[in-house]
Formats: sequence, structure tokens, C-alpha cells
Amino acid sequence: MTLAARIAAARGALPPGVTLVAVSKTQPPAAIREAYAAGQRHFGENYAQEWREKATALADLAELTWHFIGGLQTNKARLLAPRAAYVHTVDRPELARELARRYQAAGATARIFLEVNVGGEARKAGCAPGDAAALLALARSLPGLEPIGLMCLPPAAEDPRPHFRALRALRDRLGLRELSMGMSADWRVAVEEGATFVRLGSAIFGARGRPAP
Repeated sequence: MTLAARIAAARGALPPGVTLVAVSKTQPPAAIREAYAAGQRHFGENYAQEWREKATALADLAELTWHFIGGLQTNKARLLAPRAAYVHTVDRPELARELARRYQAAGATARIFLEVNVGGEARKAGCAPGDAAALLALARSLPGLEPIGLMCLPPAAEDPRPHFRALRALRDRLGLRELSMGMSADWRVAVEEGATFVRLGSAIFGARGRPAP
């Protein structure tokens, strides 16, 4: 199946109102150009330096929208502004403040998701569910940021549905609109539980930067 066909199949399986973010980490700019030519506009990157190089190489694609979806060190926030339109992994006050400072200085606004550690995993990023309200209040107070939703990565060894359901309930309590949840292995469950953004990598590009058969 061609890349264009995989994109068409994925988009066709999503209900209206759900945005497909093609996760293009490890992919060369040529693959992103091919996906763009097939109609894909939203792309997600995990590593700030890799993303910055691709953003420069693909600056001529006027409708390309970048999502930063990986863990972000505070000192790398400067690399995102102003070209990363969405940041999915805001999980602590110092990162929110630094992103706000950088985007405001660039005359831009980042649409952000708060990353929530729904499974309470010790080694996983994300704020605790009980801390999300305070982080949201801070983010809403900062020029340069527009908090729009919540994001999660459920524990890999568990049924994702309860975690997606918990994130949706938290989103509703906080009065947000969007849910970034679901990847290639579990996006159908995520959509059933209310995802509005799904992040598909191998389902679009193949595993580990290699074209899918």
C-alpha cells in the first residue's frame, strides 16, 4: 500500500472532527513532502532538534502544521517558537512559563495540551490528574499560550480504555475542548472514548523510519 493510500485509509476511518496527526519522527523531509502532496497537513515530531531541521527544510509548505508531541526539556522550548503551532506535552509550570515567554517574544501563540500521567507511572512524564487544574490555571494566565485540551499515553501493558475514559472525564471537569490520545495500536479505542486528535506513526509511515509494505 502506498503512503497516499495509507493516509486516505486512516483519514477515511476517522469520524468528523478528529484530526489526524501523522507522526513523522525519524522520517526524512522527502517522506513528509510525499504525505503533504497526498493531502496530509498535520505532522507530529518528538525531538526538538530533529523537528527544527525539518521545519527549516520544509518551510515552503505553507499549509503544513507542526505538532510537538515528545517530552520537552525546558531549555529546548526556545527551539519551538514560533513555528510549532501545537505542543502536546506541557506537564509542569516551569515548562509552561518558558514556552509562554518564548512564544510571546516571537509574537505567536502556542496551542497547548496538558500531558496527564493517567496511569500514575513513576517513570513517565505528565502531571498527576490532581495537579491538572492548577497547571491549567497557570497556563491560562500566561500570554503566548492557549490551553485547548489534555493528552495522555496510557500504560503500555494495560487496557487503554479506562485511561482514555478518565482523561475525557478530567477534560470535561476542566472545561476544555480537545483530547490528544490514541496511537497506531489503540487509536480506534481512543476515538470511541472521545479523542479529537490521534497521533499515528507506523500506521502512516511504517515502523522505525522504514516504509511500510
